[in-house]
Amino acid sequence: MLVNGKWTEDWQPVQATDAKGGFVRQVSSFRNWVTPDGSAGPTGESGFQAEAGRYHLYVALICPWASRTLITRKLKTLDDVISVSVVEPALSDQGWRFGDFPGANRDDLNGASYVHEIYTRADATFTGRATVPVLWDKERKTIVNNESADIVRMLNSGFGALADESVDLYPEALRNDIDALNERIYPSLNNGVYRTGFATTQVAYEEAFHGVFAMLDELETRLAASGPFLTGGTFTEADIRLFVTLIRFDAAYYGLFKCNRQRLADYPALSAYTKRVLDLPGVRDTVSIDHIKHGYYSIKSLNPHRIVPVGPDLSALGL
Repeated sequence: MLVNGKWTEDWQPVQATDAKGGFVRQVSSFRNWVTPDGSAGPTGESGFQAEAGRYHLYVALICPWASRTLITRKLKTLDDVISVSVVEPALSDQGWRFGDFPGANRDDLNGASYVHEIYTRADATFTGRATVPVLWDKERKTIVNNESADIVRMLNSGFGALADESVDLYPEALRNDIDALNERIYPSLNNGVYRTGFATTQVAYEEAFHGVFAMLDELETRLAASGPFLTGGTFTEADIRLFVTLIRFDAAYYGLFKCNRQRLADYPALSAYTKRVLDLPGVRDTVSIDHIKHGYYSIKSLNPHRIVPVGPDLSALGL
């Protein structure tokens, strides 16, 4: 936790709780947008024009929110336009750390040891949690945005001809449907697994638990009837947001987060859907079950001895 730009306490998974003891997530702080001409986006200020090589993503492969941005970068073929640094999976006492765990990097761009140093480079008096993803502007030496939902949309449309314009993850004709899906899936499932795992009372846990499985049951029925994707035949950002939760479910949420009524493997339509998304070009490159397990099982409050499970068997997904 940073207070006025100074690290003040060891990292803790629970950011805040509501009156029932339920997990409350921090609101993102940096909300500028990259646009083709540098004009202001829906929030923030102008001056962030799309340019090849100007922007850099800081991500964690354990983190579903960061993985949203990696998948979008792959599908929009922005690999050569936006560079990436991957932090180590295990959360240290100072939060996300750069290092030498296989698949992670040192921070060769800013020379930081921890992600919180990136935040204080952007704002020397920043107060809050240093989260990923972070979209960094190399030219202005500041954070553009640290809200994954914003970053996904700017990668989809903010880079113009630098990206693959044949891929549209937020098509005009489907926007109402996509927004409605996002608004329902996020609280009950994407964040619902966290509300289950980090609940501090039985009441909060059971409420979140039932919400998770009500949504999984609903999505199983929906995909069995009208797949292959959430809106039918078109893959959209709503599918990215769902996929990043599903791919982590059996490896982390089922056991560690006590979401243990059923596994993803027990849902035929959802399992087939997850495999379809995983097989899209580039998506598999963004998934590391090794990082996912080492990251989640490093959370001392949930797993004091930090023992990483050998299972589960994910061979049906090709993992």
